[in-house]
Amino acid sequence: MANDALDSNPPNATYHLSTHGSDWLWAAFSIFGVSLLAVVGLTFSRPRGSRLFHQIAVVVLTTGSLAYFSMASDLGATPVPVEFRGDGTRQIWYVRYINWFITFPLLLLELLLATGLSLSDIFTTLFMAVVLVITGLVAALVPSTYKWGYYVFGVAALFYIWYVYHRYVLLWHGPHTTFAAGGALRRGYLFAAGYLSLLLLIYPIAWACAEGGNVISVTSEMIWYGILDIFAGPIFLFFFLWELRGVDYASFGLHSGKYTDKSAFHPQTTQATGSPSTGAAGNV
Repeated sequence: MANDALDSNPPNATYHLSTHGSDWLWAAFSIFGVSLLAVVGLTFSRPRGSRLFHQIAVVVLTTGSLAYFSMASDLGATPVPVEFRGDGTRQIWYVRYINWFITFPLLLLELLLATGLSLSDIFTTLFMAVVLVITGLVAALVPSTYKWGYYVFGVAALFYIWYVYHRYVLLWHGPHTTFAAGGALRRGYLFAAGYLSLLLLIYPIAWACAEGGNVISVTSEMIWYGILDIFAGPIFLFFFLWELRGVDYASFGLHSGKYTDKSAFHPQTTQATGSPSTGAAGNV
């Protein structure tokens, strides 16, 4: 399949994806695809109104599957002149950054919604995740040494997430808040927070060796990022959803007031009371 993909979509840069790299990406795509099907099955096994965490996982795995299908097919890359390795161009995979733009904030959201933290704290954390991805993409597309300026901005955003939030919010403030689900998630939350914190610190190292410094080949880049994405995606999500299996969803306080409200199906209830109901159970 790798040969067919590279024949149909020939590499567009001097330093490009190899057949072995494409084989690995098809394997990673299979992992994401199978994980997606499993999580979809788990989602439908949950009662309506208690699927938020599972549906976030579905979005993450769907996005990852599409990204890895594109990269395995040698699509979603653009040539950029290399630095530190003479003349030539290197494939920069913008489809990977689209994937991260969607999935990184959602992975943090999956974790933070369990803590009972304020929306302002959660919003700032997610914004810094977006900054991290965007600066990485811009830096990868800049052929001059100015790319390292964007890299510094991205690393600063990462350390804001990790030190101020993953140390104060995730590893300190989060565990010491009143958890939305009480103490049921505390042990699993501490492990998940430390696990995700460590993975996030490895991504900039991979970037500096790949798109940044051109130290490793495109195939090695794919293997490194692929392993990180699998650990941060399917493995992290399955662990977190497993920890949620015995938690009462109502304890999270996630309400919608939409489709599961009785007033949504019985308009006469709204007319009788003069205002729509804001039921406790939400279709979130």
